[in-house]
Amino acid sequence: MDTPNKARKTTKVGTVIAKKMQKTITVQVERQVRHPLYRKTIRRKQTFLVHDEAETCKVGDVVRIVETRPISK
Repeated sequence: MDTPNKARKTTKVGTVIAKKMQKTITVQVERQVRHPLYRKTIRRKQTFLVHDEAETCKVGDVVRIVETRPISK
């Protein structure tokens, strides 16, 4: 049983698309949703800036990202 103070952290799986900053990578997460009227499956893409302390990720890697408190001020 979860306590009210413990929020579940969301995880997403995506692909690294850019590594142009120090200790930060850009990850693209793709999901599929159904159109409400036409019922066709549509791909939706969303990008996230992700902290990479060790700078080990390369472009094209598949990574799992976890929601956390903000690292930088």
